[in-house]
Amino acid sequence: MSHKSSLLVAGGGLAGTEAAWQAAERGLRVTLIEMRPGKTTGAHRTDQLAELVCSNSLGSALPDRATGLLHHELRRMGSLLISCADECRVPAGGALAVGREAFAQRVTERLAAHPNITLQREEITSIPEGPCILATGPLTSDAFAETLARFTGAEQLFFFDALAPVVERDSVNLNTAFRASRYERGENEAGDYLNCPMNRTEYDTFITALLRAERIVLKSFEQAIESGVRAARKHFFEGCLPIEIMAARGHDALAFGPLRPVGLTDPRTGRRPHAVLQLRQDDLAGSLCNLVGFQTNLKFAEQERVFRLIPGLEQAVFARYGQMHRNTYICAPAVLHPTLQSRLRDDLFFAGQLAGIEGYAGNIASGLLAGINATRQSFDTPLLELPRTTMLGALMHYLAHAPADHFQPAKANFGLLPDLPGTERLGKRARAAACAERARTDLEAALEASPALALHPAG
Repeated sequence: MSHKSSLLVAGGGLAGTEAAWQAAERGLRVTLIEMRPGKTTGAHRTDQLAELVCSNSLGSALPDRATGLLHHELRRMGSLLISCADECRVPAGGALAVGREAFAQRVTERLAAHPNITLQREEITSIPEGPCILATGPLTSDAFAETLARFTGAEQLFFFDALAPVVERDSVNLNTAFRASRYERGENEAGDYLNCPMNRTEYDTFITALLRAERIVLKSFEQAIESGVRAARKHFFEGCLPIEIMAARGHDALAFGPLRPVGLTDPRTGRRPHAVLQLRQDDLAGSLCNLVGFQTNLKFAEQERVFRLIPGLEQAVFARYGQMHRNTYICAPAVLHPTLQSRLRDDLFFAGQLAGIEGYAGNIASGLLAGINATRQSFDTPLLELPRTTMLGALMHYLAHAPADHFQPAKANFGLLPDLPGTERLGKRARAAACAERARTDLEAALEASPALALHPAG
Protein backbone atom coordinates (compact mmCIF):
# COMPACT_ATOMS: atom_id res chain seq x y z
CA MET A 1 0.00 0.00 0.00
CA SER A 2 1.51 3.32 -1.06
CA HIS A 3 1.83 6.19 1.36
CA LYS A 4 2.41 9.86 0.58
CA SER A 5 3.58 11.06 3.98
CA SER A 6 3.09 14.82 3.71
CA LEU A 7 0.07 17.10 3.53
CA LEU A 8 -0.33 20.84 3.12
CA VAL A 9 -3.27 22.58 4.81
CA ALA A 10 -3.96 26.16 3.72
CA GLY A 11 -5.77 28.24 6.34
CA GLY A 12 -5.44 28.42 10.11
CA GLY A 13 -9.10 28.88 10.98
CA LEU A 14 -11.47 26.38 12.55
CA ALA A 15 -11.58 23.99 9.60
CA GLY A 16 -7.88 24.18 8.77
CA THR A 17 -6.64 23.62 12.32
CA GLU A 18 -9.00 20.67 12.87
CA ALA A 19 -7.97 19.16 9.53
CA ALA A 20 -4.27 19.57 10.31
CA TRP A 21 -4.69 17.92 13.71
CA GLN A 22 -6.65 14.95 12.36
CA ALA A 23 -4.09 14.27 9.64
CA ALA A 24 -1.13 14.72 11.98
CA GLU A 25 -2.66 12.37 14.55
CA ARG A 26 -2.94 9.76 11.80
CA GLY A 27 0.75 9.93 10.98
CA LEU A 28 1.05 12.50 8.18
CA ARG A 29 3.61 15.28 8.31
CA VAL A 30 1.48 18.40 7.98
CA THR A 31 2.47 21.91 6.93
CA LEU A 32 -0.19 24.37 8.08
CA ILE A 33 -0.06 27.67 6.17
CA GLU A 34 -1.65 30.81 7.65
CA MET A 35 -1.17 34.25 6.07
CA ARG A 36 -1.64 36.23 9.29
CA PRO A 37 0.02 38.30 10.68
CA GLY A 38 1.98 39.11 7.51
CA LYS A 39 -1.29 39.70 5.68
CA THR A 40 -4.33 40.33 7.82
CA THR A 41 -8.07 40.75 7.21
CA GLY A 42 -10.72 43.31 8.06
CA ALA A 43 -12.19 41.05 10.74
CA HIS A 44 -9.30 39.32 12.53
CA ARG A 45 -7.52 41.04 15.40
CA THR A 46 -4.71 38.63 16.35
CA ASP A 47 -2.28 36.15 14.81
CA GLN A 48 -3.74 33.23 16.78
CA LEU A 49 -5.05 30.14 15.02
CA ALA A 50 -8.78 29.38 15.19
CA GLU A 51 -9.64 33.00 16.07
CA LEU A 52 -13.40 33.48 16.35
CA VAL A 53 -14.44 36.72 14.65
CA CYS A 54 -18.24 36.81 14.49
CA SER A 55 -19.38 35.33 17.80
CA ASN A 56 -18.08 33.27 20.68
CA SER A 57 -20.90 30.73 20.52
CA LEU A 58 -20.66 27.38 18.77
CA GLY A 59 -24.44 27.06 18.83
CA SER A 60 -26.96 25.19 20.94
CA ALA A 61 -25.58 22.33 23.00
CA LEU A 62 -29.00 20.76 23.59
CA PRO A 63 -29.13 17.15 22.35
CA ASP A 64 -32.31 17.69 20.31
CA ARG A 65 -30.89 20.71 18.43
CA ALA A 66 -28.95 20.43 15.17
CA THR A 67 -25.71 21.91 16.49
CA GLY A 68 -26.02 19.92 19.71
CA LEU A 69 -26.18 16.74 17.62
CA LEU A 70 -23.16 17.91 15.62
CA HIS A 71 -21.25 18.54 18.87
CA HIS A 72 -21.98 14.93 19.88
CA GLU A 73 -20.74 13.60 16.54
CA LEU A 74 -17.56 15.67 16.80
CA ARG A 75 -16.82 14.41 20.31
CA ARG A 76 -17.33 10.81 19.24
CA MET A 77 -14.98 11.30 16.30
CA GLY A 78 -12.21 12.86 18.39
CA SER A 79 -12.40 16.54 17.47
CA LEU A 80 -9.55 18.64 18.90
CA LEU A 81 -11.43 21.93 18.65
CA ILE A 82 -14.56 20.71 20.42
CA SER A 83 -12.31 19.44 23.19
CA CYS A 84 -10.68 22.88 23.41
CA ALA A 85 -14.12 24.51 23.39
CA ASP A 86 -15.24 22.33 26.30
CA GLU A 87 -12.11 23.38 28.21
CA CYS A 88 -12.70 27.10 27.53
CA ARG A 89 -16.48 27.09 27.98
CA VAL A 90 -18.27 30.12 29.45
CA PRO A 91 -21.90 30.26 30.70
CA ALA A 92 -24.34 30.65 27.81
CA GLY A 93 -27.59 28.92 28.75
CA GLY A 94 -28.16 25.99 26.41
CA ALA A 95 -25.35 27.04 24.05
CA LEU A 96 -21.69 26.06 23.85
CA ALA A 97 -19.86 29.39 24.10
CA VAL A 98 -16.18 29.93 24.77
CA GLY A 99 -13.77 32.56 26.00
CA ARG A 100 -12.67 33.82 22.61
CA GLU A 101 -8.99 34.53 23.38
CA ALA A 102 -8.52 31.48 25.61
CA PHE A 103 -9.95 29.19 22.95
CA ALA A 104 -7.69 30.50 20.17
CA GLN A 105 -4.66 30.32 22.46
CA ARG A 106 -5.47 26.74 23.47
CA VAL A 107 -5.79 25.60 19.85
CA THR A 108 -2.62 27.44 18.82
CA GLU A 109 -0.62 25.86 21.64
CA ARG A 110 -1.88 22.34 20.88
CA LEU A 111 -0.96 22.56 17.19
CA ALA A 112 2.40 24.23 17.86
CA ALA A 113 3.32 21.37 20.20
CA HIS A 114 2.41 18.58 17.77
CA PRO A 115 5.55 16.88 16.40
CA ASN A 116 3.92 16.25 13.00
CA ILE A 117 2.74 19.85 12.40
CA THR A 118 4.84 22.71 11.03
CA LEU A 119 3.26 26.17 11.06
CA GLN A 120 4.21 28.39 8.14
CA ARG A 121 3.20 32.08 8.05
CA GLU A 122 2.72 33.24 4.46
CA GLU A 123 0.03 33.99 1.90
CA ILE A 124 -0.59 31.44 -0.84
CA THR A 125 -1.65 32.75 -4.25
CA SER A 126 -1.71 29.46 -6.18
CA ILE A 127 -3.04 25.99 -5.44
CA PRO A 128 -0.08 23.86 -4.26
CA GLU A 129 0.93 20.64 -5.95
CA GLY A 130 0.55 17.38 -4.03
CA PRO A 131 -1.88 16.40 -1.25
CA CYS A 132 -3.58 19.54 -0.01
CA ILE A 133 -6.61 20.80 1.95
CA LEU A 134 -7.86 24.30 1.11
CA ALA A 135 -9.53 25.93 4.11
CA THR A 136 -8.62 29.58 3.57
CA GLY A 137 -12.01 30.65 4.87
CA PRO A 138 -14.48 33.41 4.13
CA LEU A 139 -11.77 36.10 4.09
CA THR A 140 -9.66 34.43 1.42
CA SER A 141 -7.35 37.00 -0.18
CA ASP A 142 -8.33 38.47 -3.53
CA ALA A 143 -5.34 36.91 -5.28
CA PHE A 144 -6.16 33.39 -4.11
CA ALA A 145 -9.88 33.89 -4.77
CA GLU A 146 -9.08 34.61 -8.40
CA THR A 147 -6.93 31.47 -8.51
CA LEU A 148 -9.86 29.44 -7.18
CA ALA A 149 -12.21 30.94 -9.78
CA ARG A 150 -9.88 29.93 -12.59
CA PHE A 151 -9.40 26.44 -11.13
CA THR A 152 -13.09 25.65 -10.63
CA GLY A 153 -14.22 27.20 -13.88
CA ALA A 154 -17.32 28.40 -12.06
CA GLU A 155 -18.60 31.82 -11.12
CA GLN A 156 -16.81 33.05 -8.01
CA LEU A 157 -19.46 33.48 -5.36
CA PHE A 158 -19.46 35.60 -2.25
CA PHE A 159 -21.93 37.05 0.18
CA PHE A 160 -21.67 39.66 2.90
CA ASP A 161 -21.52 38.70 6.57
CA ALA A 162 -21.52 40.89 9.66
CA LEU A 163 -20.07 40.98 13.17
CA ALA A 164 -21.92 41.91 16.36
CA PRO A 165 -20.55 44.55 18.77
CA VAL A 166 -18.93 43.69 22.10
CA VAL A 167 -19.32 45.95 25.16
CA GLU A 168 -17.60 46.12 28.53
CA ARG A 169 -19.73 44.38 31.13
CA ASP A 170 -19.09 47.02 33.80
CA SER A 171 -20.65 49.64 31.53
CA VAL A 172 -24.04 47.86 31.48
CA ASN A 173 -26.65 49.38 33.80
CA LEU A 174 -27.59 46.50 36.10
CA ASN A 175 -30.43 48.50 37.61
CA THR A 176 -32.22 47.90 34.31
CA ALA A 177 -30.58 44.85 32.77
CA PHE A 178 -31.35 41.58 34.55
CA ARG A 179 -29.63 38.20 34.58
CA ALA A 180 -31.64 35.26 33.24
CA SER A 181 -31.68 32.48 30.66
CA ARG A 182 -34.71 31.71 28.51
CA TYR A 183 -37.04 29.33 30.30
CA GLU A 184 -34.49 29.24 33.18
CA ARG A 185 -32.08 27.08 31.17
CA GLY A 186 -28.38 27.40 31.85
CA GLU A 187 -25.51 26.60 34.16
CA ASN A 188 -25.79 29.70 36.36
CA GLU A 189 -28.68 29.64 38.83
CA ALA A 190 -29.24 33.37 38.28
CA GLY A 191 -29.07 32.97 34.49
CA ASP A 192 -26.32 33.00 31.88
CA TYR A 193 -27.32 36.16 30.01
CA LEU A 194 -27.73 39.84 30.82
CA ASN A 195 -31.04 40.98 29.38
CA CYS A 196 -31.89 44.53 28.34
CA PRO A 197 -35.71 44.79 28.30
CA MET A 198 -37.72 47.19 26.13
CA ASN A 199 -41.36 48.18 26.36
CA ARG A 200 -43.30 49.03 23.20
CA THR A 201 -42.40 52.72 23.25
CA GLU A 202 -38.70 52.05 23.82
CA TYR A 203 -38.69 49.46 21.04
CA ASP A 204 -40.42 51.84 18.61
CA THR A 205 -37.89 54.58 19.39
CA PHE A 206 -34.99 52.19 18.83
CA ILE A 207 -36.31 50.86 15.52
CA THR A 208 -36.96 54.37 14.18
CA ALA A 209 -33.40 55.43 15.02
CA LEU A 210 -31.95 52.21 13.61
CA LEU A 211 -33.65 52.67 10.24
CA ARG A 212 -32.45 56.26 9.96
CA ALA A 213 -28.85 55.55 11.00
CA GLU A 214 -25.95 55.86 8.56
CA ARG A 215 -24.18 52.73 7.36
CA ILE A 216 -20.52 52.15 6.54
CA VAL A 217 -19.66 52.34 2.84
CA LEU A 218 -18.26 48.96 1.85
CA LYS A 219 -14.51 48.86 1.25
CA SER A 220 -13.11 48.43 -2.22
CA PHE A 221 -12.19 44.77 -1.64
CA GLU A 222 -15.87 44.13 -0.91
CA GLN A 223 -17.07 45.59 -4.21
CA ALA A 224 -17.57 43.75 -7.45
CA ILE A 225 -14.22 42.99 -9.10
CA GLU A 226 -14.51 43.72 -12.80
CA SER A 227 -11.47 41.71 -13.85
CA GLY A 228 -13.18 39.26 -16.15
CA VAL A 229 -11.97 36.44 -13.89
CA ARG A 230 -14.91 36.40 -11.54
CA ALA A 231 -18.32 37.97 -11.40
CA ALA A 232 -19.64 39.29 -8.12
CA ARG A 233 -22.98 38.12 -6.87
CA LYS A 234 -23.50 40.47 -3.96
CA HIS A 235 -26.08 39.51 -1.37
CA PHE A 236 -26.55 38.95 2.33
CA PHE A 237 -26.48 35.50 3.90
CA GLU A 238 -29.90 34.92 5.41
CA GLY A 239 -28.49 33.20 8.49
CA CYS A 240 -26.51 36.26 9.58
CA LEU A 241 -28.39 39.37 8.45
CA PRO A 242 -27.41 42.80 9.78
CA ILE A 243 -30.13 44.03 12.14
CA GLU A 244 -30.76 47.12 10.01
CA ILE A 245 -31.56 44.87 7.04
CA MET A 246 -33.94 42.78 9.16
CA ALA A 247 -35.61 45.90 10.57
CA ALA A 248 -36.22 47.22 7.06
CA ARG A 249 -38.31 44.12 6.33
CA GLY A 250 -40.90 45.06 8.94
CA HIS A 251 -41.21 47.17 12.09
CA ASP A 252 -41.63 44.11 14.34
CA ALA A 253 -39.12 41.87 12.55
CA LEU A 254 -36.52 42.20 15.33
CA ALA A 255 -39.12 41.58 18.05
CA PHE A 256 -39.78 38.20 16.42
CA GLY A 257 -36.07 37.62 15.71
CA PRO A 258 -32.98 38.40 17.81
CA LEU A 259 -34.98 40.60 20.22
CA ARG A 260 -37.73 38.04 20.87
CA PRO A 261 -38.69 38.11 24.58
CA VAL A 262 -40.05 34.55 24.89
CA GLY A 263 -39.05 32.66 28.02
CA LEU A 264 -38.02 35.83 29.90
CA THR A 265 -39.68 37.88 32.65
CA ASP A 266 -38.59 41.39 33.65
CA PRO A 267 -38.21 41.29 37.47
CA ARG A 268 -39.10 44.99 37.67
CA THR A 269 -42.57 44.42 36.22
CA GLY A 270 -43.18 40.71 36.67
CA ARG A 271 -44.18 40.56 32.97
CA ARG A 272 -42.62 39.56 29.69
CA PRO A 273 -41.08 42.62 27.97
CA HIS A 274 -42.07 43.65 24.46
CA ALA A 275 -38.49 42.97 23.29
CA VAL A 276 -35.18 41.93 24.88
CA LEU A 277 -31.57 42.32 23.81
CA GLN A 278 -29.46 39.52 25.31
CA LEU A 279 -25.78 40.00 26.21
CA ARG A 280 -23.61 36.87 26.35
CA GLN A 281 -20.30 36.56 28.20
CA ASP A 282 -17.50 36.90 25.63
CA ASP A 283 -14.35 36.10 27.62
CA LEU A 284 -13.35 33.81 30.48
CA ALA A 285 -12.88 36.74 32.86
CA GLY A 286 -16.47 37.87 32.28
CA SER A 287 -15.40 41.44 31.52
CA LEU A 288 -16.84 41.57 27.99
CA CYS A 289 -20.34 40.92 26.60
CA ASN A 290 -21.41 40.11 23.03
CA LEU A 291 -24.67 41.65 21.77
CA VAL A 292 -26.39 38.43 20.70
CA GLY A 293 -27.70 38.45 17.13
CA PHE A 294 -26.80 42.13 16.68
CA GLN A 295 -24.68 41.94 13.55
CA THR A 296 -24.54 45.38 11.97
CA ASN A 297 -22.91 47.63 9.39
CA LEU A 298 -23.78 50.97 11.00
CA LYS A 299 -21.06 53.60 11.27
CA PHE A 300 -19.25 53.31 14.58
CA ALA A 301 -20.57 56.61 15.95
CA GLU A 302 -24.08 55.58 14.93
CA GLN A 303 -23.72 52.27 16.78
CA GLU A 304 -22.97 54.17 19.98
CA ARG A 305 -25.84 56.61 19.45
CA VAL A 306 -28.48 54.07 18.43
CA PHE A 307 -27.58 51.14 20.68
CA ARG A 308 -27.41 53.39 23.75
CA LEU A 309 -31.14 53.96 23.26
CA ILE A 310 -31.63 50.38 24.52
CA PRO A 311 -32.41 50.35 28.27
CA GLY A 312 -29.34 49.17 30.15
CA LEU A 313 -26.87 50.33 27.49
CA GLU A 314 -27.17 54.07 28.10
CA GLN A 315 -23.48 54.32 29.05
CA ALA A 316 -22.19 51.28 27.17
CA VAL A 317 -18.46 51.21 26.39
CA PHE A 318 -17.76 49.41 23.11
CA ALA A 319 -14.76 47.07 23.12
CA ARG A 320 -15.50 46.14 19.49
CA TYR A 321 -17.90 47.69 17.00
CA GLY A 322 -19.98 45.65 14.61
CA GLN A 323 -18.86 45.57 10.99
CA MET A 324 -19.39 43.78 7.70
CA HIS A 325 -16.99 41.69 5.67
CA ARG A 326 -17.03 39.62 2.51
CA ASN A 327 -17.35 35.84 2.78
CA THR A 328 -15.93 33.84 -0.11
CA TYR A 329 -17.01 30.31 -1.03
CA ILE A 330 -16.91 27.94 -3.99
CA CYS A 331 -19.91 26.47 -5.76
CA ALA A 332 -19.60 23.19 -3.86
CA PRO A 333 -22.05 21.04 -5.91
CA ALA A 334 -19.95 21.67 -9.01
CA VAL A 335 -16.63 21.07 -7.28
CA LEU A 336 -16.94 18.58 -4.39
CA HIS A 337 -17.79 14.97 -3.62
CA PRO A 338 -19.55 14.27 -0.26
CA THR A 339 -16.11 13.30 1.08
CA LEU A 340 -14.92 16.92 0.49
CA GLN A 341 -12.57 15.62 -2.21
CA SER A 342 -12.37 17.83 -5.30
CA ARG A 343 -14.06 16.48 -8.42
CA LEU A 344 -11.22 18.07 -10.38
CA ARG A 345 -8.16 16.66 -8.55
CA ASP A 346 -8.04 13.53 -6.39
CA ASP A 347 -5.44 14.80 -3.90
CA LEU A 348 -7.20 18.12 -3.27
CA PHE A 349 -9.82 18.66 -0.55
CA PHE A 350 -11.83 21.68 0.61
CA ALA A 351 -13.15 22.47 4.09
CA GLY A 352 -14.85 25.19 6.11
CA GLN A 353 -16.71 28.24 4.88
CA LEU A 354 -14.74 28.17 1.63
CA ALA A 355 -16.53 24.86 0.94
CA GLY A 356 -19.96 26.33 1.70
CA ILE A 357 -20.39 25.43 5.36
CA GLU A 358 -21.88 27.93 7.80
CA GLY A 359 -21.63 27.87 11.58
CA TYR A 360 -18.59 27.27 13.76
CA ALA A 361 -19.48 23.66 14.58
CA GLY A 362 -20.04 22.86 10.91
CA ASN A 363 -16.70 24.33 9.95
CA ILE A 364 -14.93 22.25 12.59
CA ALA A 365 -16.77 19.15 11.40
CA SER A 366 -15.81 19.70 7.77
CA GLY A 367 -12.18 20.12 8.80
CA LEU A 368 -12.32 16.87 10.75
CA LEU A 369 -13.70 14.96 7.76
CA ALA A 370 -11.28 16.59 5.30
CA GLY A 371 -8.33 15.70 7.55
CA ILE A 372 -9.46 12.09 7.83
CA ASN A 373 -10.11 11.74 4.11
CA ALA A 374 -6.91 13.45 3.01
CA THR A 375 -5.08 10.90 5.16
CA ARG A 376 -7.09 8.04 3.68
CA GLN A 377 -6.32 9.26 0.18
CA SER A 378 -2.61 9.43 1.04
CA PHE A 379 -2.76 5.80 2.19
CA ASP A 380 -4.79 4.76 -0.91
CA THR A 381 -7.63 3.52 1.30
CA PRO A 382 -11.36 4.17 0.78
CA LEU A 383 -12.56 7.60 1.81
CA LEU A 384 -15.07 8.01 4.61
CA GLU A 385 -18.62 9.02 3.69
CA LEU A 386 -20.86 9.19 6.75
CA PRO A 387 -24.52 8.11 6.61
CA ARG A 388 -26.84 10.88 5.47
CA THR A 389 -28.87 10.28 8.63
CA THR A 390 -26.03 11.81 10.67
CA MET A 391 -25.76 15.59 10.82
CA LEU A 392 -22.26 15.67 9.34
CA GLY A 393 -23.24 13.21 6.64
CA ALA A 394 -26.30 15.30 5.79
CA LEU A 395 -24.23 18.48 5.53
CA MET A 396 -21.78 16.80 3.17
CA HIS A 397 -24.61 15.39 1.07
CA TYR A 398 -26.05 18.90 0.76
CA LEU A 399 -22.72 20.33 -0.41
CA ALA A 400 -22.38 17.71 -3.12
CA HIS A 401 -25.98 17.54 -4.31
CA ALA A 402 -27.59 20.97 -3.82
CA PRO A 403 -28.73 22.74 -7.02
CA ALA A 404 -25.62 24.49 -8.34
CA ASP A 405 -27.58 27.35 -9.90
CA HIS A 406 -28.98 28.45 -6.55
CA PHE A 407 -26.32 27.22 -4.13
CA GLN A 408 -26.00 29.02 -0.82
CA PRO A 409 -23.94 27.95 2.23
CA ALA A 410 -25.78 25.92 4.85
CA LYS A 411 -25.41 25.30 8.55
CA ALA A 412 -26.47 22.28 10.54
CA ASN A 413 -30.26 21.88 10.55
CA PHE A 414 -32.69 19.00 10.79
CA GLY A 415 -34.17 19.87 7.40
CA LEU A 416 -31.07 18.32 5.82
CA LEU A 417 -31.80 14.88 7.30
CA PRO A 418 -33.98 12.29 5.53
CA ASP A 419 -37.52 11.92 6.86
CA LEU A 420 -37.92 9.43 9.69
CA PRO A 421 -40.96 7.19 9.06
CA GLY A 422 -43.46 7.10 11.90
CA THR A 423 -42.76 10.62 13.17
CA GLU A 424 -45.21 12.49 10.94
CA ARG A 425 -47.68 13.14 13.77
CA LEU A 426 -45.07 14.17 16.30
CA GLY A 427 -44.38 17.77 17.24
CA LYS A 428 -41.29 19.57 15.95
CA ARG A 429 -39.15 18.95 19.04
CA ALA A 430 -40.20 15.31 19.31
CA ARG A 431 -39.34 14.73 15.64
CA ALA A 432 -35.97 16.38 16.17
CA ALA A 433 -35.26 14.20 19.21
CA ALA A 434 -36.16 11.07 17.24
CA CYS A 435 -33.93 12.10 14.32
CA ALA A 436 -31.09 12.86 16.73
CA GLU A 437 -31.40 9.43 18.30
CA ARG A 438 -31.32 7.80 14.85
CA ALA A 439 -28.23 9.85 13.97
CA ARG A 440 -26.39 8.76 17.12
CA THR A 441 -27.24 5.10 16.47
CA ASP A 442 -26.19 5.27 12.81
CA LEU A 443 -22.94 7.05 13.69
CA GLU A 444 -22.01 4.30 16.15
CA ALA A 445 -22.67 1.69 13.47
CA ALA A 446 -20.54 3.61 10.96
CA LEU A 447 -17.67 3.99 13.41
CA GLU A 448 -17.77 0.30 14.26
CA ALA A 449 -17.91 -0.77 10.62
CA SER A 450 -15.25 1.54 9.20
CA PRO A 451 -11.52 1.47 9.92
CA ALA A 452 -11.32 4.99 8.50
CA LEU A 453 -11.15 6.58 11.94
CA ALA A 454 -8.19 4.57 13.20
CA LEU A 455 -5.50 7.04 14.28
CA HIS A 456 -2.73 5.17 12.52
CA PRO A 457 -4.00 3.40 9.37
CA ALA A 458 -2.20 0.15 8.60
CA GLY A 459 0.25 0.05 5.77
